[in-house]
This record gives sequence, structure tokens and C-alpha cells, in this order.
Amino acid sequence: MNVSRDSRPASAAPPAGPAATPSPRPGAPPGAGRARLTELRGPGVRPRSLDARALAALAANPGCRRRALLDGAGIDKGALAQALGSPAAYGQSQFALVRGHAFEARVTSDGGTELLRLLHERLAPGTPPPEPGQAATPDLSAAGPEGRTARTALALRAATEAGGWALLTHPMLAVEVAGAPAYVEPDAVVVHPDGSWTVVEIKSFPMIDGSADAAKVGAAARQAAVYVLALEAVAGPAAAYTGREVRVRDRVLLVCPKDFSNLPTAAAVDVRKQLATTRRQLARLTRVEDIAAALPEGTTFDLRLADDQKTATRPPEELTEAVEAVEAAYAPECLAACELAFHCRGRARDRGAVESLGRGVRGELGGLRTVGEVLAAAGPAGPADPGAAAGTGPDDPAVVALRRAAALRAEALGGAALPGPRTEDAECR
Repeated sequence: MNVSRDSRPASAAPPAGPAATPSPRPGAPPGAGRARLTELRGPGVRPRSLDARALAALAANPGCRRRALLDGAGIDKGALAQALGSPAAYGQSQFALVRGHAFEARVTSDGGTELLRLLHERLAPGTPPPEPGQAATPDLSAAGPEGRTARTALALRAATEAGGWALLTHPMLAVEVAGAPAYVEPDAVVVHPDGSWTVVEIKSFPMIDGSADAAKVGAAARQAAVYVLALEAVAGPAAAYTGREVRVRDRVLLVCPKDFSNLPTAAAVDVRKQLATTRRQLARLTRVEDIAAALPEGTTFDLRLADDQKTATRPPEELTEAVEAVEAAYAPECLAACELAFHCRGRARDRGAVESLGRGVRGELGGLRTVGEVLAAAGPAGPADPGAAAGTGPDDPAVVALRRAAALRAEALGGAALPGPRTEDAECR
């Protein structure tokens, strides 16, 4: 996949408006939702922050109320899966993390001179290049995620008002997810002299001859879309304060090692499609407080950790009951994106749910929800119990297709026997 192909000019980016912030639920007392989420985590348990990768995965499956609640409440799904007996079997290796940090440090060293050169070359050709050492690099340190988010907003506003180049490394941004704030941290954000902002994603996978692995580029684009969405919420107030047009560019800069070296190279990645999808899917998420309000009284996901703060002492049966109280929307894609995927897959298989076969299969089967219903529908008379699944009578398209497939299979298995080997082969000439 060639990630640098984009025929639009660098300045052709639509102005971004402020992101909509969900309003509080009518009649809910102040702080009630936050207190309920604290109760779900357990006393003294600090919330686990969401990153852009988790948000992108959450947006890809907005129908999963279980993940929306657990992520919104800041519950450690990895520890929960371990306590349930279905631990996640994926994650970045320590070697990959160290290599990624070393490469990022090299790219952003010397005030980001090399990074700004790559950005100017890919996204701002024809404009005056940034002079080495002239770009502002504001200090973004502050106490807590709320403090860092406020400090980032002030730095972006000041850099935009100054009208020069600025490089913000590891800024903190906030995104509203199902009515709860989530804090994300892009690798870098660059402020252009014209008042536009660009997200920079630094990855350690190689870019060979200007191309990179399509799956990895797609994952990076989905993460970057979350950052762009978060920046849009800051752009509106910054424009109102500075009186300048502030726009968040929908082309991000992807920086990777060149070929098989440790030298950085970059490509512009258009994230308009990912941005639209993420915005739409996050808007579809049910508010976390509404999901929590529907739970049985006393439901909690507290692991009751031992003194070592690692070993869960709560019985797995209680945790399973609490987890199953929240509806899930399992799909095989969850195995690469959610720590609870193995638990949800096991439950889906136990129920014979067709979701375990994939979203495509689930969509083709219409109202048939279980493997048993599918097998019954494939019989000569259609479903054994027409009322078992709504809309699955003998004339249902899914039922007709299943019966036809079953007839073809029976015909193939019951057809004429295949001819056996010849007793005498013709002599080779």
C-alpha cells in the first residue's frame, strides 16, 4: 500500500467546527454518573485511561455495550479477563516498545528539526520552510490528565496566535466517549504559520520504497482519526480567542523507519474516511450512565485484589455474573482488539450464536440467531418452530437459500460414485 498518494493540495482541508459535547442526562444529580462508575470499579481502584487504539476499536464496534461500559468506567479489562480465566494472548513485545521509543526520540530530537523538514516536504511544499531551531516547543507538563489537557489547549492557542511553527510533543487531548471523558496522547501535533494543525504519528514499522504494510497503516490512520477528532474540540475555542481561522488538517503525517534502516521517512495519510467513521460510531454509543443504570442492584466489577495488588480474590462465578449482566456484541475481529474477546467468544460458542462465525455470516442469516436455528431452517420443511426466530418462515430468503444449499449438498454426497482408477493405462508413446 502506497500511503503517500493524495492528489489534493496541502491547503485544501475543510474548516473544522467544534465537536459536539453530549449533554447530561435530564434529572441526573451532579456527579451521580461518576459515583456509579467508581462503584463499578470498586473502592480505591483508579480508573484505567483509554488510548487512541482502544477508542478506535470501540468505535469499530459501537453495538457492544459491555465494552462501552467497561472502557467508560476505566476498568482494566486485561485483569478482568485474567480473573475470568480467559486471559488475552496478544500485545506488543518489550523489544518492540523499546525500539519504538528509541525511534521516536530520534525523530523528535534537536527541537524536531528533522520532523519539521519531513512535514514541510510532504504537507507544505511551496511555503517557506521552518528554520532549524526556530520552531516553538512549549512545555506541556502539568498535574494529572485534566491539567495536561488544559495546558495543551493553552499552548495550541498561544502557538496559533504567534503565527509561527510550533511542535507539541505528547500533548494531552480529551474526547467524549459515551458521555464520559477519555484522554488521548498523540505522538506530536504541529502548528503551521497559517493557523492549521497537523497530527503526527510515529511508528516503528518500516516504510519500504515509500510503501508500508496496509493493515498497520490502516490501524495508524484509525488512531490518528481519534486525535483529529479530539483536536477539533480545541480548534473552536482557539479560533474564537485568536480571531484567526483554525483548522485541523485531515491529512496526518506518518513517520516510519526508511527501508531497513533507523533513518526516518514520512508519508501523508488521508484520514477523512476514518474520521467520518469514528465520529459516526462514537455518536452511536449509548451513554455509559444509561448502561450502568440498567444493571442489577449491587453489580460491581471489583476484583478484590490481594495485598500484592495483582491477585484477584473475588470468585470467578461472581465476576462472570457481573460481566454477563451487560450485553456484548462479539465478532471475530474482537480477538485483535479487546482483552475480553476470548471470554465473549466462549460464551457465544456455548450459546451457538451465529455471531461467532463473523459479521458477514450474521448479516446473511437475517433473523436466525443460533446454529440450531440455521440447521433447522435448512431442513426440507424450513424452521421446525417458525416462531423461534422472527421473520424466518418458509419463504424467508435466508431459509430458501439454506434449503437450496442443503439440497445441493445432499445431491453432491448422494450422487453417482466417482469412477475408479483404470486397470490398463494406454501405453505412452
